[in-house]
Amino acid sequence: MPEDASAPGTLSARALAAGRPAPYLEGLNPAQREAVEALDGPVLMLAGAGTGKTRALTARIAHLLHTGTARPNEILAVTFTNKAAREMKERVSQLLGQTVEGMPWLGTFHAICVKLLRRHAELVGLKPNFTILDTDDQVRLLKQLILAANIDEKRWPARQLAAIIDNWKNRAWTPDKVPAGEANAFNRQGIALYAQYQERLRELNAVDFGDLLLHVLAIFQGHDDILEQYRRWFRYILVDEYQDTNIAQYLWLRLLAGGHRNICCVGDDDQSIYGWRGAEVGNILRFEKDFPGARVIRLEQNYRSTPHILATASKLIAANAGRLGKTLWTDRAEGEKVRLIGHWDGEEEARWIGDEIEAMQKGTRGMRAFGLDEIAILVRASHQMRAFEDRFLTIGLPYRVIGGPRFYERREIRDAMAYFRLAVSPDDDLAFERIANTPKRGIGDKAMQVIQRTAREAGVPLLEGARRAAESGALTGKAKGEMLRLAAAFARWHALALDPKASHIELAEQILDESGYTEMWQNDKTPEAPGRLENLKELVKALEEFENLQGFLEHVALIMDNDTEAEGAKVSIMTLHAAKGLEFPAVFLPGWEDGLFPSQRSMDENGLKGLEEERRLAYVGITRAEELCTISFAANRRVYGQWQSALPSRFIDELPEEHVEVLTPPGLYGGGYGAAATAHGSGLEARAARADVYNSPGWRRLQERSAERGMSQPRAARHQVIDLEAVSAFTEGDRVFHDKFGYGVVCAIEGDKLEIAFDKAGRKKVVASFVVAADAASDVPF
Repeated sequence: MPEDASAPGTLSARALAAGRPAPYLEGLNPAQREAVEALDGPVLMLAGAGTGKTRALTARIAHLLHTGTARPNEILAVTFTNKAAREMKERVSQLLGQTVEGMPWLGTFHAICVKLLRRHAELVGLKPNFTILDTDDQVRLLKQLILAANIDEKRWPARQLAAIIDNWKNRAWTPDKVPAGEANAFNRQGIALYAQYQERLRELNAVDFGDLLLHVLAIFQGHDDILEQYRRWFRYILVDEYQDTNIAQYLWLRLLAGGHRNICCVGDDDQSIYGWRGAEVGNILRFEKDFPGARVIRLEQNYRSTPHILATASKLIAANAGRLGKTLWTDRAEGEKVRLIGHWDGEEEARWIGDEIEAMQKGTRGMRAFGLDEIAILVRASHQMRAFEDRFLTIGLPYRVIGGPRFYERREIRDAMAYFRLAVSPDDDLAFERIANTPKRGIGDKAMQVIQRTAREAGVPLLEGARRAAESGALTGKAKGEMLRLAAAFARWHALALDPKASHIELAEQILDESGYTEMWQNDKTPEAPGRLENLKELVKALEEFENLQGFLEHVALIMDNDTEAEGAKVSIMTLHAAKGLEFPAVFLPGWEDGLFPSQRSMDENGLKGLEEERRLAYVGITRAEELCTISFAANRRVYGQWQSALPSRFIDELPEEHVEVLTPPGLYGGGYGAAATAHGSGLEARAARADVYNSPGWRRLQERSAERGMSQPRAARHQVIDLEAVSAFTEGDRVFHDKFGYGVVCAIEGDKLEIAFDKAGRKKVVASFVVAADAASDVPF
């Protein structure tokens, strides 16, 4: 039975009947108050970013309690994090002016389902004292099943199967309900292994996190009497972040609300950004169909951002077809326009942002001074952080990475650095210990003890000890052959590291490839693997700034040693996904380039659905900013030593001109602002190209900065001044080739800048050094 509402410390019926004033209603705007007081029947609180939805949600709970409409144990309030549940309970207590006890059903989906499942465990073949497996235990169990089925675990790793099963459970599919379309999963054996896994869990009296919801859902679907019991107990249901629910959570909520229909879901379809982990934006979009007669209350008054920021975000998200629609507004002062700036490359982008932050600290941008804690950099992919971390460590700008380790502290980066260290210095025993069995080489604890004993007796480093142990036969089996190959490889890599003529960038790639380390992550099917591979590419890219491998290793060691975790104000760096729910006075949004943002992988895998989720992610990024939002992109990225042109993000085409200040000087970014602007000859590209940009505050600021140091240029050109009167190697009418835009004809020349009418990409302004004559294009690899 639910906990007794008359327990000490709860709101007594006498207090509720006393007719006390309701201070929690004070200060609510009309829409918030409507959402608080609409207690009966289905309600969708469509709450835009920064519109005070948490306040409205907690005030609604307080209203249910204060008016005596429901007792604490009759309210089911579901959140996505334990932190959100604690904060909600604390806020309700503050609003009511007294501690609220006896709210046992306020928590996360998992926390609530654990309580329910322990009460009815026997109905799904479990005992009430069942164990909840963590991810490592889950993978270990699946690995046993894979090996028992004679499947090559290297080709079909357990973590991949775990991700598949987790996805099926998110969709509420038990083994017998997995559709035929999934039959090919995991080498056509995924469904059978799923069934074996579930049976093994029952034998162990264990569940994984996905089971918590799945089992309770099965109990509700198979036992009407139990479902009706909980429908009577949970008289009012409130759900936070409804746009992030998966199908299993959606079905669970629909079942519980199917009787009284007193369900209030709070969410924002424009902030549904977790599709990759099972969230279904369709759950919130079809709320009115699921609950006919539902009231949809839009919270549109924003208390966070300036009108320019809100207008920019609203215009951008309006391009999404799959949305319910709302228009955010604020009564705040107009403030600064959203700033847009292009750079030649990613390193220059990081330098400019670092310099801009230092200037903002001093209040030298015609704005108030900003503290470092008020500033955030939000990136689309974690590998983008490297350039900013390097720059900030170099100039001594304190920063923190939120939601994950800093770049040089990531597992894959530490592993790669250990390989590089050992190639430069073969007596680095710590580096050897880290990589000896990464990837797997059959070097377990016993083999490592043999290597250490051999090295100690001979007075040699561990790498040499491993070679001797293998040659002498002290190591046997797989370990023997692997150590001989590894020792020979390090001897070859060490010679190349000492050769001044050898390319240290190619050497780094060679080490990662020949060691099998890159392949290890390529074969890893976990969701994290693609990001780790991107980080390794970024690490190799960082080597371009140094003359040799040793210089790079020294640089990293020094900057990491100089960095301290001292308390004090710091710039926050995080991914856009990690930024949801946060807000900062000043936000930088770098890397707005097609392929990077929106993510090419997301678009390839999910088509239009993926693109719309990427646009929602852009909307989330912009709406994190309270006063100042700066969007930037780089026209060129250097990948493995080769320059590649990048197209500005298609999202830039969708920004409203009247709310954006273009800081980019015309002709300096190697291309236009995107297909839409180019096709129509209008938009931000045309604005940036007009002469009046020279009179803008952004242009003047950039001119002032150019007197202090060179303008944004590729590294190869930084040591020379661009001469606008220079004689171009091309003439109007020449046919040329660009490795990104293809073939085109030169139609205008300005110094070393060419305006080219490309056959497929339309008109673009590019630097002459980025094109070749068409008759020379046969040498260009396709």
